[in-house]
Amino acid sequence: MTINNIKRKKSIKISSILKYFIMFSWCLLTFICLGWIFLASLSTTADIFDGKLLASGINFQNYYKAFVNNRVGTYFVNSIIYSIVSCVGLIILCAPASYAIARIDIKFNRLLKNIFVLGMGIPGIMIVIPLFGIATSLKLINNRFILIMVYIAMHIPFTIFFLISFFKDISSTFEESAAIDGCTPFRAFWSIMFPLASPGIITVSIFNFISIWNEYFIALIFANRTNLRPLSIGLFSMIQSMRYTNDYSGMFATVVIVLIPTIVMYIILSKKIISNITAGGVNE
Repeated sequence: MTINNIKRKKSIKISSILKYFIMFSWCLLTFICLGWIFLASLSTTADIFDGKLLASGINFQNYYKAFVNNRVGTYFVNSIIYSIVSCVGLIILCAPASYAIARIDIKFNRLLKNIFVLGMGIPGIMIVIPLFGIATSLKLINNRFILIMVYIAMHIPFTIFFLISFFKDISSTFEESAAIDGCTPFRAFWSIMFPLASPGIITVSIFNFISIWNEYFIALIFANRTNLRPLSIGLFSMIQSMRYTNDYSGMFATVVIVLIPTIVMYIILSKKIISNITAGGVNE
């Protein structure tokens, strides 16, 4: 073995150790922060400021106060409605469009795909003012319907672009067999192709759910009423009210409530997300 090979192996080993050290440090810091937030949510405000978490015992009433007094229950239900309905609407609209672009050979397929890619690069903040003007003229402000429609419209480019690669990877023999059996293209899509693309559909739905669940700016513009606010707006309102109530334990309880769905989703589905993304590499 030459000296150059030995040096190369040593440099590779050192770089690998450095990468693992950075990853471990980042994970440790994240767990420490999440753990502190969870313990603070079970402590009193006085314990938090004294730096002695759980000194007064475990206080589950913080979560009760968050749900009842701070209306977190209402915000939680609103976020569930916005996220689930938007994700379902996105799949109903984008799955057939992605299938058509990926499988049907028409002249403008590549142009359509490039248009959706271009749509992914447009910042949402640029279209808020025109959308707000349209919604105001139609008297749809402070309405769940308009907020769900905006969420769907803003996530269409990413959803279609993501699903195209999954439909491209499905063998055409399934469609040919369905056609021989007398299956219409519409039925072949929903009965055969749609289930076969379920890994990509599940993965993109998870991404869309997390994005909509954590969304703040659009909800702030289109959902000003308290009974329509999602969790992100409710949490911000609580942070603002801390200047008068000093209920920091209730605030941390709300933070935990906001984090739980996304953390649980990542823990349960992390391997599936990674494998599905790898399986759906973009083909040209």
